[in-house]
Amino acid sequence: MSGEKPFGVVLRGLRQQARLTMEELAEASGVSVRAIGDMERGRSRVPQRRTVVALAEGLGLAEAGREDLLAAGRAGRPTRAVAVAGAAVPPRSVRDFTGRGPQLVRLKEVAERTGTGEGGSVAVISGPPGCGKTTLALKAATDLAEEFPEGCFVVDLHGVDGAVDTGEALLKLLKALGVSDRRLRQEGAAGHAGLLRALLGERRCLVVLDNARDEGQIRPLLPAGGRSLVLVTSRRPLTGLEDVDRLALSEMTQDEAVELLRRILGDDRADAEADAVARVSELCGRLPLALRVAGNWLTVRSAWSVDHLVRRLSDEERRLSALSAGDVRVEAAFELSYKELSGEAARMMRLLSLVPGPDMTVAYGASLTGIGVLEAEDVMEELVEAGLLQVTFTGRYQLHDLLRLFARARLSREEGPMERKAAEDRLRAWLLETAVIAGRWYKLKYGAPPPSWQGLVALENAEEARTWLQSEAPAWLAALRSAAHKGEHTRVVETADAMEWFCDLWVFWGHWSEVYELSGQAAAALDDPNLQAFHLNMHAWALIECDHQYREAIERTDEGLHCARRAGNIPQQASALSHAAVAHRRLGEAHAATEKSRASVDLYEEVDDREGWLGAMVTYGSSLRFLGRAAEAQTQHQRLIAFLDSPDRDRPVSEHVAGMTRAHTTYALGLDHAVLGRWSEAAGHHRDAVGQFRRIGMPHMQGSALLGLGEALTELGEGVEARTCLRQVLDLGDAVDSAVLTGARKLLDSLPAE
Repeated sequence: MSGEKPFGVVLRGLRQQARLTMEELAEASGVSVRAIGDMERGRSRVPQRRTVVALAEGLGLAEAGREDLLAAGRAGRPTRAVAVAGAAVPPRSVRDFTGRGPQLVRLKEVAERTGTGEGGSVAVISGPPGCGKTTLALKAATDLAEEFPEGCFVVDLHGVDGAVDTGEALLKLLKALGVSDRRLRQEGAAGHAGLLRALLGERRCLVVLDNARDEGQIRPLLPAGGRSLVLVTSRRPLTGLEDVDRLALSEMTQDEAVELLRRILGDDRADAEADAVARVSELCGRLPLALRVAGNWLTVRSAWSVDHLVRRLSDEERRLSALSAGDVRVEAAFELSYKELSGEAARMMRLLSLVPGPDMTVAYGASLTGIGVLEAEDVMEELVEAGLLQVTFTGRYQLHDLLRLFARARLSREEGPMERKAAEDRLRAWLLETAVIAGRWYKLKYGAPPPSWQGLVALENAEEARTWLQSEAPAWLAALRSAAHKGEHTRVVETADAMEWFCDLWVFWGHWSEVYELSGQAAAALDDPNLQAFHLNMHAWALIECDHQYREAIERTDEGLHCARRAGNIPQQASALSHAAVAHRRLGEAHAATEKSRASVDLYEEVDDREGWLGAMVTYGSSLRFLGRAAEAQTQHQRLIAFLDSPDRDRPVSEHVAGMTRAHTTYALGLDHAVLGRWSEAAGHHRDAVGQFRRIGMPHMQGSALLGLGEALTELGEGVEARTCLRQVLDLGDAVDSAVLTGARKLLDSLPAE
């Protein structure tokens, strides 16, 4: 009905059809007679949507008439975009916009709060180059257009490629808002910012300030309040701005990235090579700009298979150059920000590409560059401000995969091979030295770092040491591999040696077999039978506890026993026998397990090695139980507890070793009592063991003790508590051995329904 007719004409026609006077419509709708008259005569702007709805209700319009009036209102509202060159241009198409659902919801909430006057009037969307900041802002502007009936304005501030003068941007916005040249001359340049603030405070407008350089460029363009909303996009987080909503944007999720490629390629082509499409999204780092370039390549080169592009992008040396289409180059987007960096920040970015892990702390930057931690933090924050380094929710820094490739290419181009090698050496030395100091918190005869140690991170207690070892594991493991490859044998065996007792706390990390295989090879290269025996025995431990490779573990213990005998090292002979006993027991070879564990105990007693004796006694008792001699096993385990409880034992053992031994022995006593059918005693020991393992921080053993407790409680008819224990086992997930999880599920399923 409305066609191209102005809103006022449509309103008058509908009012006359309803046979209402202006006064009658005003009374029915709540809109004043004067406002209705001005609208019908075209003397006022098209009203906001809620006013149009009120008029429709006052007119008693049916659905079709209501939609006509609303459509005329939408068509009559100005939706303008201002380009800094001066010409009005429509917002860039977002027809294939994909994902970013939570971010759009967040911006909608900001707009709603602005409309009520309850929230701020500025939102900053920041993120690295190519992450889709502008596209998100324009999509939000499109979605929110009806909420801002007095105009949508878009200004590209060219923050990284010849920033637009603030005065010029002010002038363009004021003209777009309808300010006459005469008024502009009256206010003068000094008054333009105040005039813009006043207009945005009075009206309900949406302004997109795209690609802002810094706070100074945009401060004069921001409203002091009111019901207008300003969306700012910038590679920098613009932390100097106060009272703004912030939205940090990064790469897409994998599902979003795949969906964007599907929209570009079409469903048929995407479905035909679904795995390759998923791989392209990964190789593009899920960065929207890179995904769009890759999609455009495939669209233009329709004869290419998606797998062909995968092969091109898989070459890291050529990936960035491959991600270019026409005048759009991913590398060029990075280059603009890189050129703006200080010399220190540019060097830091190049060197950070050497970090082997997925993220990093300030200490990495300090070790790579050879500067202090505080200085490194300042330089890395400059990279954050430039949008080239991200800060994760954990507070760690992260270099996007494609930015890492860019930085690595710059490193090869701008740094000599000697400087790169020196940086790599500094990083490797720091990682492995810190790993040694951290691991020795749990190592007998070491504990706290020596007073002379000046580290880049705090390792003031065992818990801090454990946290560092686990959080930095990808990096120090990579450093260990590098040291092994470079033939730094002493450094490799020293690092692995420091992990001797820590590894019990993190059994299912997944890399202990590799660590001790590398250290065993390094010890062999050093031709030191003492070192060989220790690292072969530790490799056997890893094969047993982590990988369940029992036959291979026995082979390692045989080699370790041979080396220990060659060196005359009785404790390592005992260690080899004790590890072999565990492997035999797991294989069901009870007699071999009992014989070797008894021999291990005898050797440790021969040299009065109390720490080794404690572990061997636990193994010996468990072997006796497996052999069918549970009462004897119980006696041996009670002997251990008595030793640990003795206040006058002639030589103390470390608190860590004593605590671990007590927990394992308490658990073993629970198993002994279970075999003897003493379920109440078994439940008591398992319950104590659960608490002890929890305090030590051994979730894999905590799960085993919970399973034992669940079994005992089931036998006692305590089904409710048993079910609770078994669910706790399942809650521990991957921290528990898969056989324990299977046992818990099976027992849980067998319990009567609640």
